[in-house]
Amino acid sequence: MSDLPHGPPPPFRLMGILNATPDSFSDGGRFADAEAAVAAGLKMAGEGATILDVGGESTRPGAERVPAGEQIRRVVPVIRGLAEALPRGGPSVTISVDTTRAAVAEAAADAGATLLNDVSAGEDDPAMFGVAAERKLPMVLMHKRGEPAVMQRKPAYADVAAEVADHLRARAAAALAAGVREVWLDPGIGFGKTLAHNLTLLAALPRLVAEGHPVLLGASRKSFLAPLDPSAVSPDGRLPGSLAVAVLGLAAGVGVFRVHDVAAHRQALATAAAVAEAATQAGTGHRGTPPPNRI
Repeated sequence: MSDLPHGPPPPFRLMGILNATPDSFSDGGRFADAEAAVAAGLKMAGEGATILDVGGESTRPGAERVPAGEQIRRVVPVIRGLAEALPRGGPSVTISVDTTRAAVAEAAADAGATLLNDVSAGEDDPAMFGVAAERKLPMVLMHKRGEPAVMQRKPAYADVAAEVADHLRARAAAALAAGVREVWLDPGIGFGKTLAHNLTLLAALPRLVAEGHPVLLGASRKSFLAPLDPSAVSPDGRLPGSLAVAVLGLAAGVGVFRVHDVAAHRQALATAAAVAEAATQAGTGHRGTPPPNRI
């Protein structure tokens, strides 16, 4: 693992995306082998990721569902390998499992996962809240409209920012009532939203931050960036747009960023945070980056 600069922790956390799938939109098939996935996760940790999010089911637009048993087959060896390989006593790295199925969450927790990332906010499988509560695990609740296979077919909202915030507020209340100890909110960029919806949600991030729960933003390499610039047609060409969205998210108070390109995001966000802090220290009247809802 590479050496990172010493000093106080940055005012954000990076969640490295580790898809153990053959069909994810950006890195499908790259980490289908457990050994390759573990090596990739360790590299991300060395670049500054403090969360590694392991998923066994693609949620890209048009993706078909993957049975729980197959998800377990894909993610458990990766999670177990990471839990065994991550250094003890050094900077803490959380292993997360990206799933909507309680059986997968339980198997992942047994293998070493300590965070549940559920893109359905507990709606696909009501038993997810019980797993999170029993295992005392924090849980990411994301907003989506419809199943991945059909979610981009003419999504419509009267007020997307209000509807997403209302939905996540209700799901957070349900999770906490079920005994989940901590919830994070994710607006679900690209999940049943048009370009206009995504841009509106990004502009309204302070509203979601004001709900008082940690906010996670996942915009890395997503297709909504493609119409904004001709160079962003392929996922690999969307890094500059991804960085811009992350910096804007940091300014809005977002605390966690789910990303493919860990080193680039770390540098961009650390620079933005340093400039904001300098502005505050100089007493310019600009208060800089609002404190993110820390984890």
